[in-house]
Amino acid sequence: MTERVTRALLRDVPLAGVGTLALLTLDNGEGPRVPNTFGPLGIAELTAALERVRDRAESGEIVAVAITGKPFHFAAGADLHQAAALAGSRESAAAIARAGHDAYRILLELPVPSFAYVSGVALGGGLELALSCRYRTVSSQVRDIGLPEVSLGLVPGWGGTYLLPRLVGIETAIEVILTNPLRQNRRLTAARATDMGIMDRCLEPADFLVESIRWTAAVLRGEETVTRTDHTEPTESTDPIGAGWAEAVRAAGEQVRARLAGASPAATRAVDLLALASRGDREASYAAEEEALTDLLTSPEFAASMHAFDLTTRRARSPLGAPPAELARPVRRVGVIGAGLMASQLALLFARRLQVPVVMRDLDADRAARGVGYVAAEVRALVDKGRLSEAQGRRITSLVSGTTDPADLAGADLVIEAVFEELEVKKAVFAEIEPFLDPTAVLATNTSALSVSAMSGQLAHPERVVGLHFFNPVAQMPLVEVVRTPSTDDAAYATAFAVARGCRKTAVAVADRPGFVVNRLLVRLLGEVLGSLEEGTSVADADAALRPLGLPMGPFQLLQLVGPAVAMHVLETLHADLGPRFPASPGLARMVAEGAPFVRFEGRPSATSPVDPEIARFFGSRAGTGQAPAELLRRVRDALAEEVGLMLADVVAGDGDDIDLAMILGAGWPFHLGGIIPYLERTAG
Repeated sequence: MTERVTRALLRDVPLAGVGTLALLTLDNGEGPRVPNTFGPLGIAELTAALERVRDRAESGEIVAVAITGKPFHFAAGADLHQAAALAGSRESAAAIARAGHDAYRILLELPVPSFAYVSGVALGGGLELALSCRYRTVSSQVRDIGLPEVSLGLVPGWGGTYLLPRLVGIETAIEVILTNPLRQNRRLTAARATDMGIMDRCLEPADFLVESIRWTAAVLRGEETVTRTDHTEPTESTDPIGAGWAEAVRAAGEQVRARLAGASPAATRAVDLLALASRGDREASYAAEEEALTDLLTSPEFAASMHAFDLTTRRARSPLGAPPAELARPVRRVGVIGAGLMASQLALLFARRLQVPVVMRDLDADRAARGVGYVAAEVRALVDKGRLSEAQGRRITSLVSGTTDPADLAGADLVIEAVFEELEVKKAVFAEIEPFLDPTAVLATNTSALSVSAMSGQLAHPERVVGLHFFNPVAQMPLVEVVRTPSTDDAAYATAFAVARGCRKTAVAVADRPGFVVNRLLVRLLGEVLGSLEEGTSVADADAALRPLGLPMGPFQLLQLVGPAVAMHVLETLHADLGPRFPASPGLARMVAEGAPFVRFEGRPSATSPVDPEIARFFGSRAGTGQAPAELLRRVRDALAEEVGLMLADVVAGDGDDIDLAMILGAGWPFHLGGIIPYLERTAG
């Protein structure tokens, strides 16, 4: 593969009353949408540029060095495709790890102050480049800052595991290096990175470079100071590691073992590197990073992660089966039927991302008011966290209103229902609302499993009905399953994709088949686990069985999140449509009847949220020896393989890659498994 070389363009900037600033601008010449990345040639280019400015600094020609990127992109680190090409050679893999350290070490050892002006995306080696500078400014519009390597089967390999904890403390470093990548690869915003102490100044984007240079001059003149907490010394002099540091790393290691059960070597290696960083020996840490990165670049987990990475970047940008974008109708007003939690989340999403008026309609005024109140409270929280300005918050809140009158939805270009998951209820809602709408308005359903065709069959204009299945929680989950019926016309279908794109979601086209992709596979998985409980498997063994997959939550945590009643309803729906592969669960029915919580968690459950072993009582005392965790995992794999095969035969999605993409984005299927189909193929037999 030909490397897209990122150049380091050098120019001098005079600073009044101070001297000359050497400014290096990173640019691969591919325009603002293509991120700057570093392959072997790019790293060599950067090294040569840094050597030149070092020589000038040593001769007294310059008083400071600054590095910035092009608009919207600072640097996205190593070129992953170039890195993947090194997978067969340990020598080549070690060379790229070493080259990054050699380049960044120059920055760390410059005889003059160094500055990073983070103009856009700063991920992986890009953030490590900024960390290697003494000071950092960031444009307030930047939303992609982080060290995502662990999610890709790697570790931060160009200084991140040493520099970050010593800058911001071990607990914050653990959040950035381990917690965020393992939670669907969360990124930091400019405001959050500044609050954490990763960035020193957050500046407005309109004049970001000018203001960064002005701030640099003020720092050099002593007019601006940067105060940092000292994280370079142990917390207790009697402990060479530091009690707080050691305890934080120990707890992180336990979380990684409980969550991944050894499925991702990268996370374990990252924990070890964070422990080593406390010793304060930079060269020892860099040598260990190089060894870990070499091992991981040549591992099967990285190869699998690259398949997942390609799906979530290249495939996600060009959905298979999507109609031409120019066929989409403009959406200038949205109606949401319902004002419960899901409907309220959708209303907030549309108002925030589409910036159009949103009307929520429910059966009584109190419910509608609660929905509008939910949106206002969520917006207030975003403002308080610095993710929205006061003006932005006021605008979004003003766009959302509530009503009980279906006539108030007239004039909406898109109306989406998010009411109870019952076919007859949804049919009645559509029948009631249709007479008030323009014939070209798109009618959408957020159903997670029901037939969209059945909902639209009795309407006067079934051609404008689509499925738009958003996932809960709506703000965080990146997937939308777009469902087309035999009657759906191209304009309505194209509008559905345009709405998903406008909401910054990834759309996957799915057929109008029960459960679509994600819920069909998750319910099959859940059904096998519950069936195993019915046969005598212990709750502890069932809870542990799927941990080697590294899923964001186990079957019981998932069941608690969606609610046993909803899960049972979907299971019954799939049983009615797809047969005995989705058997009824008497134990689940008893859980619904009792309604007691069985997973303890705060906020959102995770794979390690404790499960009450007493839920075994719901499943009776039927005879049976049960299954050990390894046996149950094999049973689940076999069931998923069967279901995927049937879905491919039935063309539920365009191809296997779309099934993989849907599971990665809709179910949190881990990158290191490389998609559900490659995983099932590797573990077959």
